[in-house]
Amino acid sequence: MNISTQIPPGIVYRPVSIGHPDVEMRQEDGTFYLSPREALAAYPERLLERLQHWAEVRPEQTFVAQRRGDGDWQRISYRDMLARVRKIAQSLVGLNLSQDRPLLILSGNDLEHLQMALGAMYAGVPHSPVSPPYSLIAQDFTKLEHIVNLIRPGLVFAASGERFARAIIAVVPADTPVVVTEGSLPDREALSFDSLLAPEDCSDADRAYAATGPDTIAKFLFTSGSTKLPKAVTTTQRMLCANQQMLLQTFPVFGEEPPVLVDWLPWNHTFGGSHNVGIALYNGGTLYIDDGKPTPQLFEQTLQNLREISPTAYLTVPKGWEELANALEADAQLRERFFKRMKLFFFAGAALSQPVWNRLDRIAEAHCGERIRMMAGLGMTETAPSCTFTTGPVCSLAGYVGLPAPGCEVKLTPVNGKLEARFRGPHVMPGYWRSEELTQQAFDEDGYYCTGDALRFMDPEQPHKGLMFDGRIAEDFKLSSGVFVSVGPLRTRAILKGAPYVQDVVVTAPDRDRLGLMVFPDLRACRDLAGLPSGATPSEVIAAPAVREWLQGLLGQLNEEASGSSNRIDRACLQAEPPSLDLGEVTDKGSINQSAVLKHRADRVDALYEGRDSDIVFAG
Repeated sequence: MNISTQIPPGIVYRPVSIGHPDVEMRQEDGTFYLSPREALAAYPERLLERLQHWAEVRPEQTFVAQRRGDGDWQRISYRDMLARVRKIAQSLVGLNLSQDRPLLILSGNDLEHLQMALGAMYAGVPHSPVSPPYSLIAQDFTKLEHIVNLIRPGLVFAASGERFARAIIAVVPADTPVVVTEGSLPDREALSFDSLLAPEDCSDADRAYAATGPDTIAKFLFTSGSTKLPKAVTTTQRMLCANQQMLLQTFPVFGEEPPVLVDWLPWNHTFGGSHNVGIALYNGGTLYIDDGKPTPQLFEQTLQNLREISPTAYLTVPKGWEELANALEADAQLRERFFKRMKLFFFAGAALSQPVWNRLDRIAEAHCGERIRMMAGLGMTETAPSCTFTTGPVCSLAGYVGLPAPGCEVKLTPVNGKLEARFRGPHVMPGYWRSEELTQQAFDEDGYYCTGDALRFMDPEQPHKGLMFDGRIAEDFKLSSGVFVSVGPLRTRAILKGAPYVQDVVVTAPDRDRLGLMVFPDLRACRDLAGLPSGATPSEVIAAPAVREWLQGLLGQLNEEASGSSNRIDRACLQAEPPSLDLGEVTDKGSINQSAVLKHRADRVDALYEGRDSDIVFAG
């Protein structure tokens, strides 16, 4: 593999202020300890100290904006937001909320959601944003009911009474107050959001805020529940503030110019709700709420926003970058607006394919004569979220997660033949809410959070070059021959080489003699490949000769790099049915659950190995 550790000759990147981390490393009994040499600077005790600061320093600047029904942006300035937050906090204090009776938020990103969340923080009350699909898409409410029973909310908020009525009636106790922005609930009273803005005297709220501190719980964020029911991550004010200071020292550019973000990433996840909202608030920037998503139905809304607003940084998942690359190539107006003030790109959630990365570089070079730095890293809900960033000496390499940010201690411990990443620092959670046993299991004897993620040194002889992601330890298995299979890197390679026709893959199967793939295709891309009409069924798409020929070619490409039975794919089949949210085959953020797919599709796995289905493709 050709690894570039410096910018190649002739390649020009747009100037941007990023940190240059250096680490100290020591080794004891096969365990590696990495610590950043740069100390973490002082940070606020409470995140809303930044709201108070900017309300005084930049009172009229837009803090957050969102399009409304008429298409115009509704904006809330820093001064107005602080006033609204105090009023809402006063109302919440009157409802006797507490950490044992927190605020549960069922609906997605919008202006009211953010005001409720910040109002709860001001009142010293935790809030818990829940994935909207648990209420709107799931056919049962198992996960939502689990969440309600675990945190026992004292108040529930939803944007629309009508849309969320079925879920609220099913799982929220009748004596729990509900607030809605619009609409009503059948046979149940609901408070209006506007009524929470009524108080004029906010002295009770101010006293509640004065009593908060770094250990005050800001929110409960739920894990995706990819293996079991979701766990509630206790997220404190210290965690949020420390992580934002880590980000600022890693990316000083955020402090040089107020960041402008156009962002769709959901706030019930740590990347959108803690990382991205926090970047805007901590650094006095502006957050434009994007109601679009990287889907065929909603991506045009994202493009409409980006044709008007010039962000200084853009953060999205690999699918979003793929769709954006397509649009940028075709739209000169979009290119002009998008690159005008751009300083940094970020991706998270999955690996970004090299072809998409290369296209983005070519588009930037053609339009502005220079590339934009693409950043990534490793983070998780339990660490608020950031631990490492790709600000090390490597320019671009799939799987590279870089070096620890200031304040983050890294421990790499041998587990099942790999090095498990463990983290310690002020950004790490105190534990899972009301789950003492799970909390004890999550930390080792030295107080490091055990992630279950495997990392390896990019160059063991030069640890300062940084770390590579090496898969999830729990996903790995052995073949019947006893050969160990590292699933994560294999999945990543299949997804990257299969772009744009692969949505995800599951590697099969433990205790078999050969490896297989169950491929979840991008049906739109495969349909186009096959030249089929838009109305073609999934079964017709995956049976198309062109699609089967492509899958055969993919196996050939993957096996060109295979070194033996541990990474040679013997057979593959395409799945017509997408992974199920209700069955836990996929999380609400789109992450595949290997074990759930293998469990619920055991007949398909058997058919794959017995050769009973006509759609199986075998390696040559």
